[in-house]
Amino acid sequence: MFKSVANNNDKKIRKTFHNKNSNAIPNLSTNSNPNKNTSNKRKSKILLVLGLLAVGSSLFSISYQKSPPQAFLEEVDIMSKEESLPKNLNIIFVLGGPGVGKGTQCDKIVKDYGFVHLSAGDLLRAEQSRPNSEYGELIKNYIKEGLIVPQEVTIQLLKNAILENYNKSHQLNFLIDGFPRKMDQAITFEKTVHPCKFVLFFDCSEKVMLERLLKRSKTSGRDDDNMESIKKRFKTFVETSMPVIQYFEQQYKVVKINCEKSVEEVYKDVQNAIKDHE
Repeated sequence: MFKSVANNNDKKIRKTFHNKNSNAIPNLSTNSNPNKNTSNKRKSKILLVLGLLAVGSSLFSISYQKSPPQAFLEEVDIMSKEESLPKNLNIIFVLGGPGVGKGTQCDKIVKDYGFVHLSAGDLLRAEQSRPNSEYGELIKNYIKEGLIVPQEVTIQLLKNAILENYNKSHQLNFLIDGFPRKMDQAITFEKTVHPCKFVLFFDCSEKVMLERLLKRSKTSGRDDDNMESIKKRFKTFVETSMPVIQYFEQQYKVVKINCEKSVEEVYKDVQNAIKDHE
């Protein structure tokens, strides 16, 4: 390609130069020219100029392809220039399928252990309802379709909430409920915010979760507590959130708790998990 570009430039330059200077270039093939030495010198200079222009054209093409725009090379880090968090945070991720009872257990932990409970879903719904929110409509559509909101939005809302609580009361203990739900969320959060201490994974069958969600829908007023959205949420959880559980299991950070028992029985298991990680 570079050779072709150079040849084309060579031809164009020769043609233009010839048209504008047809009287200035002697017929170099004629032996009768009395200024043969002068003509040879002119010819050498012309060929040298043409050669340099052709090489320059080729080098420009190579440089253009090897040096793409800077925008494509830079990685965006939405938190790189923001206020940093303390290094001694105690963060517990609380994961489980929809309707498994995460919120109920988190309320008990908050009461007995003084943790701050941050629900990723609640933060997203609050942002959705906030006047003039630039993410409101986007969040609404994602939640309605049972999809996972882009990580940049969720992680930023979580970090803002952690900072607010730390700055206000120097709180270091946080339960993050319903997060991370995708691998990229897990990796990005631990890289840019703070690693979790361990993961509480509430396990429950889809049948039991469905019964609980349909019962909750009668009073919750949530857009996603309907049969169509619930099925989508089940599918999303299995496909995207279970790999997150497996990722943390490889780090020996997961405590699996059976949530088909009574609320009090489940909570005893939760207390044992917290005690084991003190």
